[in-house]
Formats: sequence, C-alpha cells, structure tokens
Amino acid sequence: MSFLRFVPLAVCLLTALTAIFALPTAGALTLLIGAAILSCLGVYDLCQPLHSIRRNYPLVGRLRWLFEDIRPAIRQYLIEGDQEQTPFSRSQRSLVYARAKNEVSDLAFGTLVDVYKNGYEFIAHSTRPVPAADPANFRVAIGGDECTQPYLASIFNISAMSFGALSANAIRALNKGAKLGGFAHDTGEGSISPYHREHGGDLIWEIGSGYFGCRDDDGLFDPHRFAEKAADPQVRMIELKISQGAKPGKGGILPAEKVSQEIALTRGIPMGRDCISPPRHSAFSTPIELLEFIALLRRLSGGKPVGFKLCVGQPWEFMGIVKAMLKTGIVPDYIVVDGAEGGTGAAPLEFTDHLGMPLRESLLFVHNTLVGAGLRRKIRIGAAGKIVSAFDIATVMALGADWTNAGRGFMFAIGCIQSLACHTNRCPAGVATQDPVRQRALAVPDKAERVRNFHRNTLLALSEMIAAAGLDHPAKLGPHHLVRRVSLTEIRLFSQLHIFLEDGELLGADCERDFYGAAWRLARAESFDIAT
Repeated sequence: MSFLRFVPLAVCLLTALTAIFALPTAGALTLLIGAAILSCLGVYDLCQPLHSIRRNYPLVGRLRWLFEDIRPAIRQYLIEGDQEQTPFSRSQRSLVYARAKNEVSDLAFGTLVDVYKNGYEFIAHSTRPVPAADPANFRVAIGGDECTQPYLASIFNISAMSFGALSANAIRALNKGAKLGGFAHDTGEGSISPYHREHGGDLIWEIGSGYFGCRDDDGLFDPHRFAEKAADPQVRMIELKISQGAKPGKGGILPAEKVSQEIALTRGIPMGRDCISPPRHSAFSTPIELLEFIALLRRLSGGKPVGFKLCVGQPWEFMGIVKAMLKTGIVPDYIVVDGAEGGTGAAPLEFTDHLGMPLRESLLFVHNTLVGAGLRRKIRIGAAGKIVSAFDIATVMALGADWTNAGRGFMFAIGCIQSLACHTNRCPAGVATQDPVRQRALAVPDKAERVRNFHRNTLLALSEMIAAAGLDHPAKLGPHHLVRRVSLTEIRLFSQLHIFLEDGELLGADCERDFYGAAWRLARAESFDIAT
C-alpha cells in the first residue's frame, strides 16, 4: 500500500486532465489552473534532490514545514499550560499585560501553583504587617567615593536592549515610559540612538567590546568621542559590558546588508561592512587594566557612576577583579550581574542552554565575594535575568541585589507576544524588527503609558508584599524572609540553604569556606589566569 503516498499527486493530474476536456467554462478554467499548479509542484517534489520527505511524499510532504511553522503559535495559544515557561509562562505574560493596561491582576479561587512541589518558594509574612510604603521611595543611590554625580535610581529599570535589536518605535516607547515613570533605560551596547533622546528619559549608556558610539576608525576606544557623549545630562550612568547572560563569551555580527544609515550613524561604523562586536575587549586584558579603564571612564564622564556588567563564569576571574580593587584602590560604583537565563535576539542553542551561571547563584557569589573582601558597602549590585513580577524582584534583593533590571518584561509591556521570531526581522508586534511597516503598528504614546503602568503596578505589588512581611522598603529583605520547599515534607529558609560570608572573611590567612577559599587562592589581580 506504499503507493498511497502518490495519490494526492495523481488526483491533481487527473483533475487537470478532466478540466481540459471540460473547457471553456469558467469553473473548469479555474479548476485547471489550480490543479495544474499543484501538479507542477508535485512533479517538482518527486524530482528534486534536496528533501527526501518531499520525494517520497510529493505535495503531502510539504505539510511538514507548514506544521513546523505554526507549531509554536498553536502550542502557545492552545496547548501549553499556564505555568509552562517557554521561556515565559502564560501566567507571567498575562500578569505583565494586565499591569501594563492597568487591569486587575488579582487571581480568583486560589493559586494554580502546586505548593507541595519541590522548589516552590514564598515569602514568610509577619504577624505584625505594616502599612504599604509609597513605591516612589523605592530608590537606591549609586555612586562611590570617587563619583561626583551620583544617581538616585529606581530599584526596577529597563535592561540593556539596543536599537537595531529593537525597532525605533520600541525604543521611543520604552524611553518615554521611563521618563513618565522616573526610572532608567539601558541603551544596550548599540549606543545612544536619536530615538533614545526624543523623550529625555534617564539613560544608562552601555559600552560593549565594539565601543559603539565611542570608537575610532579601527574599532578601538576613542576617549574624545566618549567624553563628548558622556557629558550629555540625559546619560546618568556608564555600564561597561564584559559579558551578557544570553551568550556569555560570544561576540556578535550585524551583516552589512542590515547596517542601515541610522544604525551606522548611531554606532559610528561605516556602511557596506559587517558590524563586528568582538568576544573580548581591546582596551584591557588584565583585572588591573580593567579597573584602570573604569577609572578613565569615570574621569572622562565628569564623575558619573561607572560600573560593569557580567555573566559570572570562572569564579577566580571575578575574584581576580576584586583582588585588583584591593591592590589598586580603584572601585567601580556598581556591578550588574546578568544571569544565564537572560534573553537575546538570537544565540546558539548550546550558549543559551549550557553556558554561564544562573542569576541567583552568580548574584550570591558576587555579593559574597564583595562581602568577604570587605568591599560590599562601597559597591552597589544590580541583577538581571527573567524578572517580571514583584516576587522576582523580592527574591533577588533578598539574595543581595540593590536593584533589578528587566528586558523581556518591558517588551511584553509594549506588546511583545513571545512569537520567538526576534531574529527574523518579522516580529508581528513591531518590537524586534527594523521593518518600517511592521514597527508602524507599535503606537508610541499608548505603549509608553503601558511601560509606566507596568513599572508602577509591579512596585505597588512589591510594596504590598513586603508590607505583609512587616517591611517598609525592599532593601530590608534578607535571606531569612524567603522560603523554599526542598522535599514533600520539608521547607527551609534561604539563609539555611545558602552560604553567606562574613565581612572581610576572605582577607584572613585561611578562609574556611571550601569553594570560596579555594577560588580566592586561585585568583590574581595581575592576570585572569589561575595563580600557580
């Protein structure tokens, strides 16, 4: 019965022949044209050498590609459960949409989460709850002793997403929303575009290994171009990107055909050539040189807060940077920890799934190392990686973060539907595309209001949540406030689950903590290599 796979092609051929004899009626002509087109496709499938399925199943085999194309949408809208994270669950997206639209996000009839499932987490509430605090006061001062222009930042800001990865209208909406809500917008490493400037929202200027916006003709750092842009009062902080969570240790390339005139002017690159973002920086190659570069950026920016962002990898490398801080006396104003669960427009599967340290472990490691070195009070820590809810913010702040950044959460706020088409330039919502027709669908005034609403309502939910725990500011959250289920019959406080170093503990002759002590001994201020 294997011949049955050729039946559709045979039917099309017979239909075409039948229609020929039935001419000249209009219906027969239409039938002839349709059957002839399908017959030609079927014969081509039968003869072409590239796809075995189509050779064995002419016409019908094409359905395989159709089903593959529509599978993500069918799964997302009809099949997946509310708690399936792919990468964000339906319940997470619905929460953002509701808060962005100022709709009620309350849940009726009880939780859908299995509270007896291993890994379930919650905040331990107090028998003495306090009145909910004004979320407008949930801010943190960023700027150390060498900083002359400190920044009072919201604890919830827009994470690094470049113009080029996002559309012009998406950048406009995010920045206008940040202006309306009084929080910061990270530019991403694609530099400061005209669309970042239109509405005057506070900017964190991220500088990656391509030095876009502050590079010379050879792609090296240009101090004069940097100083000129950093002097803009809209730029509130400078962020040096060492690595990002979605693809740590990997550079990027924007093909020449995608380098528009706008992108070329924004990044300071020539037209007609590939835009290369190298995997490592050329301005420094050792921990000491990194800190000297940070000191240079701070001086050239007129004393604005300067820090760096990284996804933690080999622990002795970060500890080498901390040792360099102790040796040189140069201390960054802040460090942003980017978890491996962070997002990007596109990355190799192996990088996405199996490279880099997840946010919680890396955040705790950075916090502990700074505490153990006696430097934590001098340096603020930001955290980024799948943060969309008030509980997400509370969790990372309890583990040591001073503030949080969100990227995809704010993308949802401006209309992203998680179509997983960011790398195709065919984003259906006009968010992650440079297609002028597609991005026209994103109405900036409305989406900017949604950005502000999402920020405000999330912090309002956080205020109510921590008030139930007896706290009036999220900075007072500690690991003893968070609880995790570790088995069907046992729960533990985060303070019981994790190691927390004492102030200056790493500076002793022999640190007793096995992991931290061993890694500290391997670290070198003079090199990222292991000490021998």
